[in-house]
Formats: sequence, C-alpha cells, structure tokens
Amino acid sequence: MLLTTPTPRKTVILANGKYPTHPLSLARLREAELIVCCDGAAGKLVAHGLEPGVIIGDLDSVPASIRKRYHKVMVTDNDQETNDLTKAVNWCVSHGIREVTIIGATGLREDHTLGNISLLAEYSRRIDAVMLTDTGSFRVYDHSVTIASHPGQQVSIFSIDPTLEVTSTGLKYPLNNLTLHSWWRGTLNEATGNEFKLVFIRGRVIVFMVHK
Repeated sequence: MLLTTPTPRKTVILANGKYPTHPLSLARLREAELIVCCDGAAGKLVAHGLEPGVIIGDLDSVPASIRKRYHKVMVTDNDQETNDLTKAVNWCVSHGIREVTIIGATGLREDHTLGNISLLAEYSRRIDAVMLTDTGSFRVYDHSVTIASHPGQQVSIFSIDPTLEVTSTGLKYPLNNLTLHSWWRGTLNEATGNEFKLVFIRGRVIVFMVHK
C-alpha cells in the first residue's frame, strides 16, 4: 500500500498487546490521522469503533471479517527476522513518516513487552517514537537532554549498553556517573521540579515517566 495523501503528522502504531484504557492513549487514537495496525490489533481497533489506515504483518491473526472489509489497506510482510511492530515502523519510515506514537505494545506477554521496549532504542536511529502504556511513556534519547516534568513525577532510566554512565540534576536521587549495567540501577526515581537533566557522553537511554 502507498500513501495517496500528504504524509500524516499524527501517526499511531497500534501493536497487538493490551488495548489501552488510559485517556491519553485513547485520545491519541481518536485524534490520529493514520493508524497503522500490527496484524491482529486491527480487530481490536475496529471493535472499539475506529478504522485502521494500514494493517501490516504476516496477517495470520487478522479475523476473516477484517480481511474482507479492509483488504485494500492490508500489507503482507512475512519477514521472520522482524516482529510486527518493527514491520510497522519500517513501513512508516519508508513512507516518510518522521514521528509516531506506539500504543498497545505492552500489557500481555512480558517477553513481548521487554522486546518491544528494547526495540525503541533501535527505532530511535530512524524515527522519533514515543511508546505509551496505561501507566506512563517510554522515550529514547541519544544525547544529553533536559526533560519537562512535574514535582513528584516518577521516573526510571534504562540503557541497553551496560557501560553507559549518566549524571542527573533535578531528580530526588541524583545519578553521579552511574553505570547502568543492570536494568534496576536507574529505576524508581522522581523529579523534584518542572524539569530534570540527564548528561551522558555516548549511547542511548530509555526514559520511562509515569503519566501526570
């Protein structure tokens, strides 16, 4: 499938995990100009009264009724080296989409959840992506950054590079050249004001922030 309209600015990828319940995620879906569904997620979306713009994957989880109704927007991708979320991201990149919100990538199987979160670090090289869950958001940064927050907002910081060192200001428990060699090392912190800063020389950090 090729886009026949201008590149949508509000693009959502709906993965086939737990369908969201948080108002922020539901609002993103309602306001989206394009919703790219990962395989069986299309059935969940339609059941909630919304329309998929693209359905992508090996399509083995798409109900027959959805296949018949939306066959014109289905994209078959049988690549066994990537999961359906990556196929959706690849499709967006190939169509000039620069920003996406990823929803439904967590909440069912924990192995899928961990895999999808870690993949954000790979996607960040090619597209600006934020992953929303029912409790918060994940975003990847590849350079030192100042992040907007509010006092008491809970924050956790992860890295898939065990040698990465990070220093912070504006967090309740300051990080001083902390090596994130284990995933728990940067967790369960909180902002003390309206912003906090992370400083690191190289690599990428994954920042989780609880919804306001």
